[in-house]
Amino acid sequence: MTMSAAPHRVTVIGGGFGGLEAAKHLAAAPVEVTLIDRRNFHLFQPLTYQVATGALSPAEVCYPLRAIFKGRPNVRVVMATVEAVDLEERKLRLQPSAEGGEAFDLGYDTLVVAAGSAYSYFGHEEWRQVAPEVKSLESALELRARLLGAFEAAELEADAERRCALLTFVVVGGGPTGVEMAGQIAELARDTLSDEFRTIDPGEARVLLVEMADRVLTTFPPSLSRKAKSQLEHLGVTPMLGHTVVGIDAESVTVEGGVEAARRIPAHNVIWAAGVTASALGGALAEQCGGEVDKAGRILVEPDLTLPGNPGVFAIGDMIRVRRPGGEAQALPGVAPVAMQQGRYAAKAVRARLEGRSVSPFHYLDKGNLATIGRARAVADLHLVRLSGFPAWLTWLFVHLWYLIGFQNRLLVFVRWSFSFLTRGRGARVIAEGGEERESGRAA
Repeated sequence: MTMSAAPHRVTVIGGGFGGLEAAKHLAAAPVEVTLIDRRNFHLFQPLTYQVATGALSPAEVCYPLRAIFKGRPNVRVVMATVEAVDLEERKLRLQPSAEGGEAFDLGYDTLVVAAGSAYSYFGHEEWRQVAPEVKSLESALELRARLLGAFEAAELEADAERRCALLTFVVVGGGPTGVEMAGQIAELARDTLSDEFRTIDPGEARVLLVEMADRVLTTFPPSLSRKAKSQLEHLGVTPMLGHTVVGIDAESVTVEGGVEAARRIPAHNVIWAAGVTASALGGALAEQCGGEVDKAGRILVEPDLTLPGNPGVFAIGDMIRVRRPGGEAQALPGVAPVAMQQGRYAAKAVRARLEGRSVSPFHYLDKGNLATIGRARAVADLHLVRLSGFPAWLTWLFVHLWYLIGFQNRLLVFVRWSFSFLTRGRGARVIAEGGEERESGRAA
């Protein structure tokens, strides 16, 4: 009797946009796919700031990974953390996320690494505790508790200066996340919480957006940056352009800009949205393959997204720079469309190799940039056309609903946004112990 060959083993690290796309496009291939993530869900990261400001609930921006692949018997989901990668032996050392699980080894034939990135505090790790970010679901829930708790504390604060500090919100970073976060906080204070307090007026809250460049949204055309700044100011946000944060503690943030001396701003709420650093896994891979790593921790990969000297290992997403055919390195934007296109490319390359075909170098198709600022306020650079205001906002809504995982989530988010647009309300303003939200389970 002739024994059939074992299926080709493809292991994907990371259930974010890139890793998920790679696994989905390999699900129909004659391969055995293992998807590894330390969480059991895919997080739609572009909307975590809406969880932080009470516009959406956690379940509406997450989707269980096992539910995505329940009809794909060749895809296995493993909830674990990657502790080490052995490129020579082609195996991973995994630590199960479940409490009490023992570490184990997992072999692979092809590896797709989509480990993502984290916010960089530029050498000031002590700021992380007092200036949370919104890149993860856990941090978004913590931040929601802090934001809503600030208004509750201000309601009971008799000292005017401390009350002012409690109602001062400083967002660091004028990119899309910072702009969106600042706009949402302003709307929360001026619209949603209006008339809900008796001692304070939430509309008097100060929202400061600190950006070291001379304009917000530097990846957008200058004309759209100016429109975004104008829309922010109309919401009551104060953009502090050309300013750098030089100090943060539990009660203040210190900024300096131009010829202005360092200035301390009393503020109990600082939100970090400035700069990212690649996953440490990229550096560990670079050490083994002799690859280059830049200041942001991104590893340089070949034009086909493989590690130097390791054609069986693909790296995608925020953690890489791509060597172009001419030899120069290209750092692509750290946005979901880049990771998704790279995930699909890696899957295509794996299938082509199994069929004895080659693929051309990866090329990113840039479809444009979107950033929302508030209710009916947004900017959109679609290359052939540039939009602002209500048309850009509708475009932003459509694109995000389209890419959200799961019909149920799309429907729920559409209803939430419709309700918010009509009433200016937010239905997820719950402060739970430890910043955690405990919800009843729902069918996936």
